[in-house]
Amino acid sequence: MTGTIYVLNGPNLNLLGKRQPDIYGHETLADVESACAERVAVHGLKTRFLQSNAEHQLIDWIHEARESAVAIVINPAAYTHTSVAILDALNAFEGPVIEVHISNVHKREDFRHHSFVSLRADGVIAGCGTQGYLLAIDRVTTVLAAS
Repeated sequence: MTGTIYVLNGPNLNLLGKRQPDIYGHETLADVESACAERVAVHGLKTRFLQSNAEHQLIDWIHEARESAVAIVINPAAYTHTSVAILDALNAFEGPVIEVHISNVHKREDFRHHSFVSLRADGVIAGCGTQGYLLAIDRVTTVLAAS
């Protein structure tokens, strides 16, 4: 198997390990990036691991992924609940998309129970901590191997 999996991260994930560690844990985004790189390498793939607090930047990366990625793993963070624009961009991507949330959004505030991204996602992983990223990569590789 060859190709690149884009791992996209939305707003405030740059503060992972520092912001609300009781909810999001103590691992940093750099820790997650390292773990993802190791996991994709096992499958013969590469990762493009990106984070932005800007909605338009995430959309630009999704557009870029149309030409250069075999799959997208996305933690849209707060944009999960608000961004039709990210949904529209993901709808233009033809490969598998897995949505990841570090916390269990369904045990949190009501507004977090709705996800625009889930309308496109081929799978959703929530509440597994940062391990959710690795589970998403494993799922993507399974889907890619079957196609």
